[in-house]
Amino acid sequence: MDTIFAVSTGQPPAAIAVMRISGQGAFDAVRALAGTLPEPRRAAVRALRHQGELLDRALVLLFPGPNSATGEDLAELHLHGGRAVVHAVETALASLSGLRGAEPGEFTRRALTHGRIDLSEAEGLGDLLMAETEAQRRTALRSAEGAVRREVEGWTREALGIAAGIEALLDHSDEDDVAGSADPVPAIRSATARLGEKIEAVTRRPSVERLRDGIRVVLAGPPNAGKSTLLNALAERDAAIVSPVAGTTRDRIEAPVVRNGIAWLLTDTAGLTETADTVERIGVARAEDAIAQADMLLWLGDDVAPQHDAVIAVHPRIDSDGRSAIPAGRLGVSAATGVGIDLLWREMSDRAQELLPAGDQLALNRRQRELAQAAATALHVAAGEQDLLLVAEGLRTGLRALDAITGRAGVEAMLDTLFARFCIGK
Repeated sequence: MDTIFAVSTGQPPAAIAVMRISGQGAFDAVRALAGTLPEPRRAAVRALRHQGELLDRALVLLFPGPNSATGEDLAELHLHGGRAVVHAVETALASLSGLRGAEPGEFTRRALTHGRIDLSEAEGLGDLLMAETEAQRRTALRSAEGAVRREVEGWTREALGIAAGIEALLDHSDEDDVAGSADPVPAIRSATARLGEKIEAVTRRPSVERLRDGIRVVLAGPPNAGKSTLLNALAERDAAIVSPVAGTTRDRIEAPVVRNGIAWLLTDTAGLTETADTVERIGVARAEDAIAQADMLLWLGDDVAPQHDAVIAVHPRIDSDGRSAIPAGRLGVSAATGVGIDLLWREMSDRAQELLPAGDQLALNRRQRELAQAAATALHVAAGEQDLLLVAEGLRTGLRALDAITGRAGVEAMLDTLFARFCIGK
């Protein structure tokens, strides 16, 4: 495996640039530039030279593997953060045999490979790097610090305990101290069902994607209901074209917004109407599709809103003639004057609390949730079996799914996608 290097701090210029070097040739590379090595985990200043030329005077730190961030020999050069300095050191390192620049996320991938972190912690770290809101930061940090791993390990211990009981019964069913006088099978099936229910309860919680991708809010209603004007007012910018001409909006227009510590994805849609215009019919179909996929629906029509789990009936344009009276059960707003906009945001934020992971609860991402659901399903099926061999097989199926959550099995195919989100040097 090659020895890799990269700047792990922000792009220069900066006060300090930390160059990380990881791999079996890391310490030899430092020796080639610095001459002598400091004691492990003891910072020391060294003059870095290449081909007799002084590159920089840097702080050098060595972390022998396997007790390092990557699980292999790791060195850090704390350089002055000018572009020329960083470039000179990178050029010198690249000239050494066996060294190359790191790919995005390669340091973290090596930490995963060497068992320093598990897959759920790597996913949490990736979310932490992308976090834009406080809620995203807190949830990602919990995963990066091992919250998902600890929960899964607890489920795994329970499943293994049940499986061990089954194996004991199958291997020693004729021994009284194992089997006892009562039939143990109902208790085993009951324990299996309870574990399945415990796992399934976590899968029903709101997912991490709601925090990361934003709550999808769709503005819908008939043509000229004021959807585009309201979108612009909520986004506080001209994200959508506003015109008195009906049918101006033909396609979905999305505007990401962060408000009250929550990420939102506001979507303007074509007016819902019967039309002979081919293009407008496509817009209506896309609007209906957006409504079906929405986490929250803002309905601007005067008629009854479509069926939806989270709908807010809005009475728009209250500044217009004949619209000042607000019908019961509707929230009056004027995008032109700003009246009611703050109230609408508060209502949206209140509704969002039901859609977002609670601050003190474990949240799973889509991949983790699907695997956890697969484990729960296998346990429910196993709990319904009469034959202990079939119960044991169901437990093994569930354990394989749990192992995949933490990366112990069957995850190689998704690692490239995961680490592509990371920056170089992480």
